[in-house]
Amino acid sequence: MPRLEVSIVNCSDNNCFVLSIALASASGLNLFNREINMILTTPNSATFQVIENKELLNHKNTVYGPLFAFGIISLWAVSLSIFLATNLAKFPVYFILPAMLWQMFLYTGLFITAHDAMHGAVCPQSVRINRFIGSLAVIIYGLFSYKELLQKHWLHHHHPASDRDPDFHDGKHTNFIGWYLYFMRRYGSWKQFIGLTVIYQSAHLIFHIPQLNLILFWIVPSILSSIQLFYFGTFLTHKEPVEGFKNHHRAQTNPLPVLWSLITCYHFGYHEEHHAYPQLAWWQLPAIHKKLNSTCERV
Repeated sequence: MPRLEVSIVNCSDNNCFVLSIALASASGLNLFNREINMILTTPNSATFQVIENKELLNHKNTVYGPLFAFGIISLWAVSLSIFLATNLAKFPVYFILPAMLWQMFLYTGLFITAHDAMHGAVCPQSVRINRFIGSLAVIIYGLFSYKELLQKHWLHHHHPASDRDPDFHDGKHTNFIGWYLYFMRRYGSWKQFIGLTVIYQSAHLIFHIPQLNLILFWIVPSILSSIQLFYFGTFLTHKEPVEGFKNHHRAQTNPLPVLWSLITCYHFGYHEEHHAYPQLAWWQLPAIHKKLNSTCERV
């Protein structure tokens, strides 16, 4: 699918943000129209510099995107199967926590994969494959509806950190716990809860999987990953600073080293970069983060 991309950096007041124009779909065109209107009406935006981004705007994600996606999904499925079949009586106690954290990391990867699919970044060359991968990832993550998440996510990008943003707090629950519970109420449903309960009972009663295994390696990691995703991908990145938001994305980046950025949330902490370049996959964010930092330092 043809794609038109323009990258512009605003470095006034040491605050970098990027206008990205992606012509890939109807939703992409809408995003382009809104973003350019906002940047033209943003105060203190007189200093612009076009940056070269050819190395990011290539066809790598047409190959790596599906590979990363199926790799994460496959790792999740294989490791979950192994842990559910493990006899915990013979399993070293000191391995249980690392195994749970590993499953949490893979659960987070499932959602990040689905998130990238919502931006067409998993398989840009095929809308159907991209949608299939995204749908599969959110179903096995927690029986979510890909279509509903997609609609809410585009609202988030069009109205970030506002009363029209489904990810944002309601003005009352602004602390971490209150905001997280409010966030989960807006995304969870009784249909999901009933479906997951049926799966749990079926796995235990029909397939004779021990309840402790299900709790330790299926239920707890999924809940922990939701906390991880919320904390590093929403709370830290969209919490309004004391001095107010500094860019039209109303987002901020967690400037962690690349390894810690990967471990904490698959580079989702590079959040201003993600809002500026939503068409880039998670594994491409460190490169644009580095490029924007070096560009701002030169200005």
